[in-house]
Order: sequence, then C-alpha cells, then structure tokens
Amino acid sequence: MESTAATSKTKPARKDYVDSIANLVTSFATARIEDLLAQIPGLLVTNFEAVRAELWLWDASSDSAYLVHSAGLDGARRHDYAASGAGVIGKVGQAKKMIENIVLSTFGGEDQEFAKRTGLSHISCYPMIAGDKPMAVLAIYNSEPTSKELLGWWRMYAEMCGVKIPDLMAAQEQQKQITQLSLLFEATRLLNSTLDLAELLELILKIASQEVQAERGSVFLVDAANKQLWSIVASGLDHQEIRVPFGKGVAGRVAEMGEIVNTSDAYSVEFFDPSFDQKFGYKTKSLLCLPVRHHTNEIVGVIQLLNKRTGPAFTREDEDFLVKLSGHIAMALENARLHRDALIKQRLEKELALARGIQRSLLPDQPPVVPGFEIAVLNEPCYEVGGDYYDFLSLGPQSLLLVIADVEGKGVGSALVMSNLQATLRALVMHLHSLEVLAVSLNEMMFNDTKSEKYLSCFLGLVDTRRSGLHYINCGHVPPILVHGETGDYQLLEEGGTVVGLFPSAEYKRGSVNLKPGDVLITCTDGILEASNAAEDEFGKERLAACVIENRHKSAQGIVDSVLSQVNQFAAGGNFIDDKVLMIMKVTSDGLLQHASKRPLDRPPELERRADPRGD
Repeated sequence: MESTAATSKTKPARKDYVDSIANLVTSFATARIEDLLAQIPGLLVTNFEAVRAELWLWDASSDSAYLVHSAGLDGARRHDYAASGAGVIGKVGQAKKMIENIVLSTFGGEDQEFAKRTGLSHISCYPMIAGDKPMAVLAIYNSEPTSKELLGWWRMYAEMCGVKIPDLMAAQEQQKQITQLSLLFEATRLLNSTLDLAELLELILKIASQEVQAERGSVFLVDAANKQLWSIVASGLDHQEIRVPFGKGVAGRVAEMGEIVNTSDAYSVEFFDPSFDQKFGYKTKSLLCLPVRHHTNEIVGVIQLLNKRTGPAFTREDEDFLVKLSGHIAMALENARLHRDALIKQRLEKELALARGIQRSLLPDQPPVVPGFEIAVLNEPCYEVGGDYYDFLSLGPQSLLLVIADVEGKGVGSALVMSNLQATLRALVMHLHSLEVLAVSLNEMMFNDTKSEKYLSCFLGLVDTRRSGLHYINCGHVPPILVHGETGDYQLLEEGGTVVGLFPSAEYKRGSVNLKPGDVLITCTDGILEASNAAEDEFGKERLAACVIENRHKSAQGIVDSVLSQVNQFAAGGNFIDDKVLMIMKVTSDGLLQHASKRPLDRPPELERRADPRGD
C-alpha cells in the first residue's frame, strides 16, 4: 500500500495527460511553424515522463534521417544522421513500423555506446508516414521499461504529431533546414572520397566556403608537438605554408581555447592579427572561426572563413552548419592521417626488409669447416635489423679469427655501426700483426667515426690449430665460457680491456688458453644471458655454463639447439627482448683450417706468412 501511495504522488494523473494532449492541439493551431518542431520532443519530457526525446526528420534525397531537435537528458551522439536501415532510427524509418520498450543496446554499434554512456536502456520509436514515405521518427528514451498505460499516451501523441508534421515539413524554413542537412550528407560523402591529405584540405575549404558564402578561408591542422597550427590550403595563397603559434591571432586563439568566434568586424576583436591582411593585401571584415574536434573532443584543426558575400556577417545557421560539418571533417582527417601513416609504415617496412637482407649478406652464410673443430652459430635479431655481429676471418691454413660483437642499442643506428665495424675490422686485419694492435686500432677508428655516441663490446679470439691454442682479447664483452670436456669445469675469458669506441687511447691485454679435445668454447651476446622470465630473473652465465656442461658430449649444433631450447623455456612469459647471437666451437682433434663459406675469405700470401697470433 505504501508503494502504491508513493507512486501516485509522482506519477501524473490521467487528467494531466488529457490536458497535455489538449494543449498540444492548441499549440498545433496557434504556435509559429518554426517553434512547433522544437516543442514536440520538449512536451514529451515535460508532460509525458520521457527522460529524453528526439525528433528525426527524414530526407528522401539521401534516404536518411537527421536529428533536428531533442529534449531531456543530455546525450550528444557521435552522428546526427542515420542512413536508412542503420541503427535503431534507420531501421524504424526503413520498416515504417513502431517499436516500444526495446532494449537499446540490442541494436549494437553507436546505439549500444549511447545506452552505456547515458544509462538510457529502453527506447520506443514512432515513424510518421505520409502516403507510403517516412517523414520523421519520434524517439523516446527511458532508463527502465515504460508502463502500458504511458505507452498508449505516447502512441496517441505520436499519431497527432504524424498528422501535423507533413504540413510543417512543407514550410520554407524547415525545408531550408532539410536542404542544409542534405548538403551536409553530400559533403560527408565528398569528404570520404579521398585519403590524400592535401586534396582533402582543398575539398574541406571548398565545401565550407561555398555553403556559407565566404570570400576566403583557411583550413589549419594542429601540430600538437610544436603547439602550432599549419596549413598549405588557404584561398588566394597558392599553397603557401602558413604556421600560426597557439594563442596568436583568431585561429591560434580558437585552437588554444576551443571557442567559436563569429564577428561582423574582425578588427574589433582584440586578438585579431592584422599582419596577415597587411602581408597579403586583403581587408578582413566579417569572420567565422571554429575548432574541428575529434569525437574524443580533441581539437585536430581550425576552420577560418572571411567576409560573407551575402550579408554583413555570418549567420547562426552558418555556424550550426560548420559545427555539424566539423565532426565529419575530423573523421575524414583522421582517416587521411591513418592512411598516410600506413603508407609511411609500409615504405619503412619495405626498406627495413631490404636492409635486413643486406645486413644478413654481410654475415657469414655458415661457419667454416675446420678439421679438428666443430663450429655452430645462432643469430636471432629482435628487429628487422640489429647491432649484433659475428664473423670468421681466415688468417692462413692454421689460424682463424673468431669475432663476436654487440653494438649498444638496437635498430637501424646499431645496424649501421655494425656494418662499419665489419668493414673496419676486415681492413685492419689485412695490415696488423697482433691482437693488441688490432684492438687498439679498432677502438681509435670507431671512436673517430661515432664520436663516442655509439660504442660496442666485442670478443676477438684467434684460434691456432697448429698449437691447439686460443689467443683472445675481450673488449668489454660478455665473458666467453670455456668448458673443459674432460672434467666439466669451466672458466671465463675476461682478459682484455674496455668497450670499443667510447674512450680514446684505450689499452688492451691479450689472454691465452690451451685447447684440448672435448673442450667447448661458448661466446654470445647479452640477449642470451639477459633473457628473463616473468619474475624478471635472468638466464645468466651459470645456467648457460650448466646447460653446456650437461650437453658437452653433443655436437656443436646440438649444443646450440639445447641452449636455445632452455633459454626459450626459461624466458616464457618474460618481457625482455634483445638480439641473440650464440657461437659454439667444440674441439674434436688437431687439424688444418679449411673455410667452407659460400664467400671464401682468401688472404694475400704476405698475411699467411705472418699468421702467427703472437705477432712475433
């Protein structure tokens, strides 16, 4: 009983609905034509318990409905038009059948988004038909299902409006509005006809200037990074680029503040900048300037129109038209920007793919065949190109120089340094007689080339197959691991000096180790050791050594495969991404060096005569 009593206090009585219908009839007979259309949704909210009501007028030329008036809860839509069959409004207009108490979100798309944003969960729609053609759609929203009694009053209200609206549609003022909306629809179609940014800007200026009868105009785009407006499209300027700082002049003020400026006397506006008139020999009188907003409300551009041809000032109708057009302009500009970005990305990807092919061609096709040794290599760049490098340089029938390097950073810059490293290194080994001099010279040349803005770590290992020894210099690189096959013990090869290219006049010291059958040398870049799991624990040299010790009886390629498997399994779920190079050299027996690369590195006879790694 309490619930019924409470309801009766808030719910209008039947007599109130009757009185409202009577008032509607009176309004139809006495109100001005231009006021009636606005009253139709308004009375539904004030007298018939609608939370929100909208009146959409149908345009036969475009076969679409346009939102002309709304009342009640504020709920701005992304689009103020609906093509036949599109969304709830377009479907009701197409079917010419009413719907009542339908859950709005079931129509999906913009209707679902509108329901979620406003909380208006239910909709009732009433098409208004003249002959067999739709003239309008009356949409009524509520946040809960509507009672059958109230739905009956809504139907009666819609039927009465349906009788009057055809007469209103014939009125000149309303026909003008429909014509303008039709022009807006056509403008939207034209705006979507091109993805070329310059052509689109020309089209925007042409549409805007023609529809509001402006003598001149400009379309500016926002350069948010530099806080500027820029444009190459302005009437009478022959594609001269204009740049305007935020806050300067009318356009700069509109970009900064987001306000609309509409004046019959531009020189009376305190922030008007007359320097443009002086520069281009023009006299600005009336001016209309407004922001172009993305549906996220971000300002992406500014339209500025000058001197209306048919009157002393731009009208409110001109302003309304451009405000509606600006939303479509923003979408077209976004599509053009995305298209331009896609083309740039496609071109870059093509160039990177070419660069990757070139960079791979700089690396050995395959490890050399060395009697008494097995060598296997893994190379996995994380980007199209990278800064990890490895090489095998034959210094004679019994000597091989192993090189592995890691340029600081990733991507194109590191790849360029890597290419420079390869060329420099191959030039130096033609003339230098010792590892120490090679490292010092490499450091000086890389320092001079990169000005210490890029540096690299590297390991130079000279294998002497005649004496079964390894002479090396570690230039700040991840210490290689030498696993002794007989005992399973291992040692780190750390002798050397600092990284290459960072400091001038660096000194380097050579280290030496003996190699026995079964020994395994592991060299890699930090992409192997720093591979991390979800807990951000790194794989590390201990796990790498343990993996190789466990698999040291396998071939060099088998060891590479085992290490890669363990690294990938360990790093599953981790986020660390880096280039990976892993080189395994296993000693099997004594022997002479034979290079099996597709690109043999033939050495001049004079170098073969001084291939002794001790440089004596």
